[in-house]
Amino acid sequence: MGQLDGKVAIITGASRGIGAAAARRYGAEGASVAVNHYPSDDMTELAEQVVGEINDAGGAAIAVAADVSEPDQVDRMVATTREAFGDPDIMVTNAAAFRRGPWTEITPEQWDKVFAVNMRGTYLCARAVHEGMVRKGGGAIITVSSVMAHLGLPNMLEYVSTKGSIIAFTRALAHEVGKDYIRVNSVMPGAIRTEHEIEMGSTDLAASEARAAERQCLPRRGFAEDLAGTFVFLASEDSAFITGQTICVDGGWAHR
Repeated sequence: MGQLDGKVAIITGASRGIGAAAARRYGAEGASVAVNHYPSDDMTELAEQVVGEINDAGGAAIAVAADVSEPDQVDRMVATTREAFGDPDIMVTNAAAFRRGPWTEITPEQWDKVFAVNMRGTYLCARAVHEGMVRKGGGAIITVSSVMAHLGLPNMLEYVSTKGSIIAFTRALAHEVGKDYIRVNSVMPGAIRTEHEIEMGSTDLAASEARAAERQCLPRRGFAEDLAGTFVFLASEDSAFITGQTICVDGGWAHR
């Protein structure tokens, strides 16, 4: 028996990276998983691969396209999940937009885009699953912040700002929905080696390992699979009395 047997989960931005690792682990733990992806050809292909891996391993998964910044698409994503598996018990709001550059070069359009995906998307997804979780007598909403919210590193101002906002959102929403036995917690990843990081130009793993050794207690890079257990914990009955919290998974970089 898995820790999530009989549960229904939606994981946004799950075509690769942290979301894909969480989706695979949820499937292995017995959850039926809706693997959300951005509606583009490349993300569709990647999401279908994740779904295939889960189903081939004996789990149950579907791929669901949606831009999480668009209310209608989020509502359709939840409706599609409901039709396939039933009302969601678990919502993981992992999808995120990201860019690097000096803050003086951020355009209002770029600022709004990052907030639309990261912050507005988190709100829309939580709103869309609330009614179904109430029907089921409870649930778990898991947001995704970043260690950058604590460290405030430069050249990512809009991204860092959204990740700090998500922590505040998590705390406030936990108070709003606690009466419905819905728990709201956040996972705060540290420096995690993902496909997106490589696309941003970090191809030298040895160099990134050396940087990690200098700043973390654990002298190695983190990988998406290092976060999967925390996502399972926050979705399972093992965390039934935990809400409004942020769990930092960063190898001991930021101490809070």
